[in-house]
Amino acid sequence: MRLRPAAARGGEGRGREGEKKRKGREGEDLPGAPCLCWASVQRCHGGAWREGGVLRPGQHAGRHGGGRAPRHRGGITPAPSPKAGQDGAPRVPFSPSLASRLGSGRVPRVCCRLQVVKALRCRHRCGEGQARAICEKVQAKLLKECHDPARTCITELRISHWEEAIRETIGGEANRSLAAECYFLWKSTRLRHLTLAEETRGMLTELRKAVRLLLLTNGDRQTQREKIEACACQPYFDAIVVGGEQKEEKPAPSIFHYCCDLLGVQPAECVMVGDSLDTDIQGGLNAGLKATVWLNKTMATPADSSPVPHYVISSVLDLPAVLQKMERNINELGNERTVSSNGAC
Repeated sequence: MRLRPAAARGGEGRGREGEKKRKGREGEDLPGAPCLCWASVQRCHGGAWREGGVLRPGQHAGRHGGGRAPRHRGGITPAPSPKAGQDGAPRVPFSPSLASRLGSGRVPRVCCRLQVVKALRCRHRCGEGQARAICEKVQAKLLKECHDPARTCITELRISHWEEAIRETIGGEANRSLAAECYFLWKSTRLRHLTLAEETRGMLTELRKAVRLLLLTNGDRQTQREKIEACACQPYFDAIVVGGEQKEEKPAPSIFHYCCDLLGVQPAECVMVGDSLDTDIQGGLNAGLKATVWLNKTMATPADSSPVPHYVISSVLDLPAVLQKMERNINELGNERTVSSNGAC
């Protein structure tokens, strides 16, 4: 499995208080594992990372605050550091907090679909075209899904998707038992394929020697906890937070601040890593985190109106190199300020 912070660029509901309705939750993230995630990291030993390298305390980047990070098109691209003496802020050691969206090696949609198609054809005498049409209709329903956990559990809602798709395709009366069979087959197939790649496990293991990791994912509590359990990622994180268990989800600042409190760090001591500009990156900017790192696996060009990350990587395995580059930039900034201070004397 690969680490992905927000599996499809929109597949997470925006955080909000009151009635929790989440749209497109599982649809866009269907193939991924504990999909949409944020990891917070803190240095465990006195590090050289200092204020001023990427985002100053209290300063926001992007559209929703002062100081706009430059737009990136690919590669490991850092935002420029402020010039010495530009803000007059002291250089204080800090413990960076890193956010990262965890995802497994993409479970091909065709894998889950083929299992259901096979069952519909062999056990229920559906034509292949009908069986495939049912699966496509379910996928469309998942993309538009609105879930209010106070009114219905996610399992009943998902079975209803299959029930409606079967009736719309084949006609006749509703067949709840067939719908449930299809849903549980689809779900079990997906969960069996959620695994953490060896290179990703190795990277997380090494990172935890120096930093604390927190995994944050939007989504329904039951669905996301099942994914987390299936891919066995718990040992690689110091804490795991599921948006469906909180009052608000990403990109609301409150859930990011909750994660910071959980690890005992300030927002300005955190770095956000995620593959969703709308929830991971925008959320990190909204919360005033130290920096944001966008995982852009396809190196797609974002819209001009999209939130602007400080760094862009094409593989989560590039993350250690980004953190090293960030540290070098901050060290260089510290040296510049020291030289400037000596010159003034």
